[in-house]
Amino acid sequence: MSTNNRSGKLDQTVAQARAAREAREKGYREQALKLYPWVCGRCGREFNRQNLSQLTVHHRDHNHDNNPGDGSNWELLCLYCHDNEHSKYLDAGYGEVMPEKEKQAATFNPFENLAAMMKNRQDGE
Repeated sequence: MSTNNRSGKLDQTVAQARAAREAREKGYREQALKLYPWVCGRCGREFNRQNLSQLTVHHRDHNHDNNPGDGSNWELLCLYCHDNEHSKYLDAGYGEVMPEKEKQAATFNPFENLAAMMKNRQDGE
């Protein structure tokens, strides 16, 4: 498989994952913004229409598929508090936030052509 073909498939997969995430987020984000005041649940910073994009929906149980209509698994956090919350989760030893089923093995090998590159370098000296 050529590098361009692999790169194209990877780009397509990443684009599909982002589109799915954005669609999922749009649903629960809109619900959460209707349910809760536009205030960070940790630092108390207030938000308005101009800076609302800096307010995120945090899933208390870290499961982004757990989106009850009553909002009981959500809290609104500013970008800074949200990053801090996820860092604390990782630092506490709970592992990675991304579920195991969504992980994929890396396929890129940076040393794939190392022997040829070394040979070309020696020939060029």
